[in-house]
Amino acid sequence: MLVMNRFVVEEDAAATFTERAHAALAALATRPGYVRGQLTRSLDEPRHWCLATEWESVGTYRRALGDFDVKVYATPLLAESLDEPSAYEMLAEAGPGGPVATAASDRAADPGR
Repeated sequence: MLVMNRFVVEEDAAATFTERAHAALAALATRPGYVRGQLTRSLDEPRHWCLATEWESVGTYRRALGDFDVKVYATPLLAESLDEPSAYEMLAEAGPGGPVATAASDRAADPGR
C-alpha cells in the first residue's frame, strides 16, 4: 500500500515544515508494517512537497495511525496535506529490467455491477 500526502508550503515555512516532516517520517518508520518512506519536493514547483510512505497492508497503516508518537508527530502534519485521496493499493510493479508483476485488487467488488 502506498500513501501519498501532498502539501503546499510557502518558502518561508519550508525549514519548519521539513523538521516536522522528518519527525513524522521517523515516527511512522517505527511502526510494524512500515516498508519505506520519502519526503520529496517538486523540481518544477518548489512550494509543492509530498510525504510518501509504503506499507505492508492497509491494516498496518491504519494501526500505525493509532500510535502515540504518530498522533503527536505525524497526524498534525498529515492533517495539513491537500484534501485529496492519499492511499493507493499497488496493482503492478516492475524492478529494473524486470517483468511487470500484477496483483489483484483488495477492494470489494462494486455490488452495482
